[in-house]
Amino acid sequence: MAKLSIVIPTYNEKSTISEILRRIEAVDLGDVKKEIIIVDDGSTDGTRDILRDLEKLNKYKIVYQEKNQGKGAAIRTGFKEVSGDFVIIQDADLEYDPQDYPAMLKPVLNNASVAVLGKRIQPQSDERKHKSFYWFSWFGNKLITWTTNWLYWNNAGEYEACYKVFPKRLIDTIDVRTDNFDFDNELICKLLKKGYKTIDVPIHYYPRSYKEGKKINWRHGFLILWTIVKCRFIE
Repeated sequence: MAKLSIVIPTYNEKSTISEILRRIEAVDLGDVKKEIIIVDDGSTDGTRDILRDLEKLNKYKIVYQEKNQGKGAAIRTGFKEVSGDFVIIQDADLEYDPQDYPAMLKPVLNNASVAVLGKRIQPQSDERKHKSFYWFSWFGNKLITWTTNWLYWNNAGEYEACYKVFPKRLIDTIDVRTDNFDFDNELICKLLKKGYKTIDVPIHYYPRSYKEGKKINWRHGFLILWTIVKCRFIE
């Protein structure tokens, strides 16, 4: 029986952590078992109190980082705890719908691909479109996609969506060093450099605003672009 390990990097998500866990548990994966791994990256808002209560249920693997080290560091810690055949990254907020797990898993279970990337279905109504920063982010996302596809001869529709599925055996062959938001990009670029290709799966997306706690910003866009170039020509 296959097992999906769900790695949840968490930082100051006390308002959403319980709900996202409820949604994950509600997903029917058929014969695929679920393993839920939560890595708290030094939360200071009460998230840890919630997680310590959840520990009593013995339903999750929960790891506490002593201090905030970055999303990439939390994911890397989570990967060390994985015992499943496949791995998916799940943000602790409610921007992504775990009901998309079966669609994300299907290509790897059918041996159609070893790397599956979610491609966000943009909401028709999005108040962020009235802000100039939205269009700056939109262009940055497109630039990241074009640059990666061109440098690595891939044809993905997007690289910045949270949901990505990989076999655990494949992740174990990649040395990802960054502690930041470019973790996914470094991982994917190094996979592409080894000759692997990706496949896209449409996923639902419910974006939250910076006021609601969104943490990635324009500086991370430049960091991601540098990581893409560095992995191609330096590492």
